[in-house]
Amino acid sequence: MELLECTLSVDDLDRFVAEIGAIGDRHDVTVQAFDARYVADRAHLERAVELADRAIARGTNVARDRAVEILLYAAGRRQIDRALEMGVGEGENRAVLLVDTGSTGNEGGRGTNDDTEAPTGSEMAARAALTELEALVAAEPTLDARDDATLCDFFDITDAERGATDASLGDLVRERVALLEVEK
Repeated sequence: MELLECTLSVDDLDRFVAEIGAIGDRHDVTVQAFDARYVADRAHLERAVELADRAIARGTNVARDRAVEILLYAAGRRQIDRALEMGVGEGENRAVLLVDTGSTGNEGGRGTNDDTEAPTGSEMAARAALTELEALVAAEPTLDARDDATLCDFFDITDAERGATDASLGDLVRERVALLEVEK
């Protein structure tokens, strides 16, 4: 899995989605764009990819498209309309673009999305193509400045819950992602 942290300026969301989809198709990878405010950390997206691939392999996926299934897991929601809140919108966005060859649905996919594996050539080529998008303002860190209040609100994590555990906010978000599997 490769991530491109960046700032985007999206004039036409449908065109932008079509462009990243075409890059994914051209390089035989899945590409998904996230509003960085709703991403706890890299491990959050890794877990979402892992669970989406498992659902697809088992035939329990909700979405027909792997990128949308990843979005559903990342958002911890089964309703596509609610999960789309986590995607980028028109205007300026602090974003994270996920690029993954995957273990299902893509030729040449690897068996895991393990952090220790080097990115595939397809992932690196797709990531490079994404840097050429007209909508890309700058490739720059976006996950370093996490907005805890936004994450807590989006994932329904209360102050009482945070106070009752020594788990990090990232851990609690990943728990919400994992609970989606249980709630199906």
